[in-house]
Parts: sequence; C-alpha cells; structure tokens
Amino acid sequence: MIYADGSVFLLQGKNYSYAMRVTKTGFLQQLHYGGKITKDDIAYLATIGDTMAPREDDINMDCALDGMMSEYGFYARGDFRDPTAIFARRDGAVMTRLRYKSYRVTTGTPGLKGLPHVRKADKTLCVTLKDDFSDIEVELMYSVSDDSDVLVRGAVIKNVGKTAIEIKKAFSFRIDLPNGEYSMMRLGGTWGRERCPEVAPISHGITRIQSLRGASSHQTNPFAAIMRKDCTEECGECYGVQLMYSGSFAITAEWAQNSPLTIQGGINDVDFSWKLGAGETFTTPQTLLTYSDCGLGGMSRSISRFILDSVVDPKYAYADRPIVINNWEATYFDFDNDKLFAIIDTAARLGIDTFVLDDGWFGKRNNDFAGLGDWTVNADKLKGGLDAVIDRCKKNGLKFGLWFEPEMVNEDSELYRTHPDYAIEKVGVTPVRARQQLVLDFTRKDVVDHIYHAVSKILKAHDISYVKWDMNRNITECFSDKLPAERHGEFMHRYILGVYDLAERLTKEFPNVFFEGCAGGGGRFDAGALYYFPQIWTSDVTDGYERTKIQWGTSMCYPLSAMSCHVSVCPNHQTRRTTPLVTRGIVASLGAYGYELDLSKLTEEEKETVKELTATYKKIRRIISEGDMYRILDPYTRDYFCEMVVSRDKSEAYVAGERVLCIPCDYNRYVHLRGLDENKTYRVEELDITASGAALMKAGLLLPKIPDFHAWTWHLKECDNK
Repeated sequence: MIYADGSVFLLQGKNYSYAMRVTKTGFLQQLHYGGKITKDDIAYLATIGDTMAPREDDINMDCALDGMMSEYGFYARGDFRDPTAIFARRDGAVMTRLRYKSYRVTTGTPGLKGLPHVRKADKTLCVTLKDDFSDIEVELMYSVSDDSDVLVRGAVIKNVGKTAIEIKKAFSFRIDLPNGEYSMMRLGGTWGRERCPEVAPISHGITRIQSLRGASSHQTNPFAAIMRKDCTEECGECYGVQLMYSGSFAITAEWAQNSPLTIQGGINDVDFSWKLGAGETFTTPQTLLTYSDCGLGGMSRSISRFILDSVVDPKYAYADRPIVINNWEATYFDFDNDKLFAIIDTAARLGIDTFVLDDGWFGKRNNDFAGLGDWTVNADKLKGGLDAVIDRCKKNGLKFGLWFEPEMVNEDSELYRTHPDYAIEKVGVTPVRARQQLVLDFTRKDVVDHIYHAVSKILKAHDISYVKWDMNRNITECFSDKLPAERHGEFMHRYILGVYDLAERLTKEFPNVFFEGCAGGGGRFDAGALYYFPQIWTSDVTDGYERTKIQWGTSMCYPLSAMSCHVSVCPNHQTRRTTPLVTRGIVASLGAYGYELDLSKLTEEEKETVKELTATYKKIRRIISEGDMYRILDPYTRDYFCEMVVSRDKSEAYVAGERVLCIPCDYNRYVHLRGLDENKTYRVEELDITASGAALMKAGLLLPKIPDFHAWTWHLKECDNK
C-alpha cells in the first residue's frame, strides 16, 4: 500500500513501514524505516524530523545537512557524508542540492530496459527531485507489495537541459537508520569458499564492501545485513541490502557521532563516469531492501520468497529442477563417445533425467589453452557430433545439456586469429591472462551479436534443453578501442549491460531451454543473474563438508532452489577429503540436486545408493523449491550442521544435518526444530515417533550418535493427533 499526498509518503509492506516527507525547505526527508506504523503517526515523526532539517530562513546555511535523514545524498552543499550521486557540468562545477519537484504512483513495477528488474509488484511510487544548480532531475522509485517485506529501490537520472553532463557517481539508493549502533554481516570469501558470513560492528567512518572485477565476485557478494545489537538468527531487527546487479558494485555504511547510519550502494564509482547528453536518462540497478524483526532467519525467508515470486522467471521459479549428471569432474577434457555413453547409460538406470556435456566439445578444445570462442563441434573428438550424444540420451530417456563460456576467448582460436580486436586488450600493453584466456569486449554490440549468432546456431541445430553458462575469469585492462577516451569510465557498466543483452536475447529466443549460471563456481551469484538463470552453480568446491558452510552462507539471501548442488567423487578433487556418499547426497539435497562424477565407475553398491538418494530427492524437491528454510546448527561455530525446510502450510518438513568432528562423551544433545505449527501433530518417519510441533520446537529431538562426516535426515509429516 502507498499513501501519498505530495507532502508525506507512507509505504506499507507486509510487516514494515517506510515514511518520508517533504520539508518546508523542499528536501525529501526519510522519517521511518522499520516496524509498522500508520498514517496518523507521521505528524509525530515530522516533529522529530524538524530537529534535523534546515530552517526555511537559512536555506543557504545548510552545513548541518549531514544530520538529516535524506533519501538521496547530494554533494558540496553542506551534507558532508559520502554522496549518493555526483554530476559534473561543462564548467567543472559539481555542487548539487536536490529538492522535491513532483510524484506519481503507478500500478505494478517499472520494467528497466537492459537491466534485470523485479517482475511484479503491487504499486510503485516515483518521486522526482530537481537540482537547484543544474538541469538534472533524479526520479526515485519505490516498489512495494502488500504480501512482502521487500522494498525495491532504484533511481533514474535525467538530463533535462541542452548540454551534456558527466555522471561521476550513480548509486541506486540511500537509507538512513537512527541511533548508529549496528553491525554488518557481509558474505566474503574466495574461489571455493564463497559467501562466508562475517559479522563486525559498524564503527565511525565508512565501511565499504565492493567488487572491482567486472563481476559480483567470489570475494564479496552484493549483499549486506545491517543488524541491531540484539539481532540473532531467530530474533531482533535487521535490514537486508541486496543489489540486483552482476558487475562491479559497492555498498557502504557511514556513521558519524550524532548522525544517522547511512547505507547506500550501486554501481562501483571507482573509475566510473557516464556522459549524459541533452534529454538522455541513466537508470541505476534496482536494490532489494528487506526489513525483519524476526532476526536473520526472517530476513532470509522474506528475501528468498520474494526472489522466487518476483525475480526468477515464473516458468521455472517453482518448477521441478532437472536432476543433472555433469561430466566435468568425471572426464575433464579427456572424453570420447564411449566414455560419455557409459555415463549416460548408467545415469538412466539411476533416476537421473539430464546429461550435461561440459567444457571440451568445441573447436580444438583439449585443454585450457585453445578453442574458446570457436562454438563449432569438435567432430574429431565426438564421432557423429553432438547429435550422436543427444541420440544416446534420448535412447535412455534423458534430456541433453551443453556448456558454454560465451564471454571468453583463447588466443589460440579461430575467433581470435580473425578478430583479435574482439578481446579486451590495449595495443602495446601485454594483457593479464587468467586460465590462459582473455575476455571478449562486450561493450561492443558487434561482439555480442557475433556470440549470440554462434550460440543460437548451436541451440537451433540440436535438441538441447539445458545450458550451463560459465565465466572463468575477471576483467583487466578495462579498455576498448571503440570507446572515445573521455568515455572509458563507462567501460565496466557497459560490459555487464552487454552480458545482460546476450542473456536476454538467448533466454527469450529459447524459452524452453533451462539456463544455469556459473562463474568459475559462485563468482557471479547475485539477484541480477537470477533474473536470467533460475539456478547458479554454487561453488566449484563440492566437498561434503565444505559445502555445508558455502550453502549456509548462500542461504542468507538466496533461495535453496537457486543453489546448484552436486554429488562428486572422493577423495574430493578440491580438498582431497573423503566423506560418505550418503553425506554428499544429503548435503546436496538442500538445493538443486545433481551429480559431478563418472557413474560408470561406481560399485554396484554405490550405484544402488545413488539410485536411492535420487529417488529420495524426488520426494522432497517440491518442499525444497517451495518451503521456508530455517538454519538450525551453524557449521562455522558448531561441530554439527543442520538445516530444516518447512512447507508453507506447515504440514510437512525436511531436516538434514551432518556431524563434523566427534568429541568424547558428546552425547544426549538436543536440537530444537523451528517453523512448525505448535498445534499440529507430526510423525518423524526415520525415528517412528509422534509429537506436537510445540514439543519438537521447545523440547527438541536428540541428535543422532554418528561418526565424523556422517549425515542424517528426518522427514516430518502432519498426522491425526487422535
């Protein structure tokens, strides 16, 4: 619900309110973001706001503006906090003072051309601010849904004058939170250890998380949770901040004594600029803001449900995900028809429904050094081409999927020999090489068009139902011969716009192809990517213990069904650790399930285990895609891991856990379940016990006495309490 009369604005979600007003001096002042209030409360909040806003008689004496809770921070006019945007005019002047001009309320959500965006909302408030010193207007957009705790923010910068200006910074949003004492959770890490939760107090000054890699990155996810002091997993207030953007980004938190905590973020402003001609507009990426008074768990469940309801393609959001066997760790580059056929034939007997052919099927691609960019089938390696493999899949009742890395090129490739200018390079400067490859210049439409035609040609010519889109290195050099020197600050954003353009065109032309995102594992796992890819390869590390931590962190702001989770061979190829096959299957069941090994080399006993694990997953995958997830035992701080998924009607639940390292005399420990209906009665199938939801949550269940790295599951179903 949105209430607006041009002087005050009140946005109401499921459990939150967001209030603003126009001050007497014309500034758009934030009054409240948090638990629900009513329109009648705004007058009281305005009296508090008056103490922080400049008086009407000293509009040019506004050096105290850094104490005002502002909706969009301007620059060089008395607000000394980090600005939300910076605009430079022809004479070099950069001072701005944004004041209220007008508003409008629309039904639904604005579609953003060229950017991923929320697919639906109930209403959108658009408030236009006008700069006092230039022909710049900023339209702030707020999309709300009555049944959600997610508020969608974004901004459109308009040059309504007759001369060009330069945008030097263009963040998407700003919120101010009073009283300053907060902590921030970030999801940090590196390749193979993505999205590790780290919590630290927000101290004086600026706390900044960012990526400068041209991708959201393994190292820092474009998400932060802002937590009050008493916030825990289960209770207390927190705010989720999540950018719908897959490129270089920044999120900042700034606190000074006697000032509110300022949170803002968007496109990374390091070396960023954008020339905005007369009459042109610049649209920032959207941001998902989430309020929770039920701790981090409440925040996570709100975000996850919103992403499935409003971001992911509705065709796939709640559909059963393919159960995949991928040949990468089974064969790497060393495969032929016989090796692939053996995997396919075995998969068909074990309940798997899709075979995905990974890297090495094209060009002269027998190692990392050659072939990228040449999207033509290697007929010497695959006798009969892709159709021979596809026919074998069909014979066994399997669908077929294929790996691409559309954004990359090897110097040893026909594409590079024909078009060396397609790669991101600066003539005379030796480029940085990673994984023996260069990045294609997706700031250029002709390069994107070339890759679009090459990939679509393969998809049109063959019966392909699944595509794995990989991206194995980040951007260096940041230079294009086709961009004028004064526009090179646009490079990084233009690159990701090129990626979005290709993804948009391919997913629209091939709506029946399921696209999975990947970036060397989890290097581009973000809400923007999920607009195009219903699930993303969570991490290249598939170890049965390490994955508990990676999936735990990822669940802070992403749905379980968005996480591609595979069972791989032991000793694990990344950690060399050996964990039981059942453990690997149980951990992988907390996501989009699949396999990453040579099934034909398993023992008959192992094959039977795979068959049972796959059949069990098919029984619970609906609750994985639709249910609400509760984090129970934290693998970062405990010697157990446990997560629980509860159906939305609370009639069914699935609990999965792993014991990490046994401790002497460590027994008779209880785990308290969550999310059940206290008044319902449940049967725990594996334990053959019946108890009320209240007993299971308040008294708990005994943790199983199992060895190191062993796992367990409990299936709960509502039963007649008579």
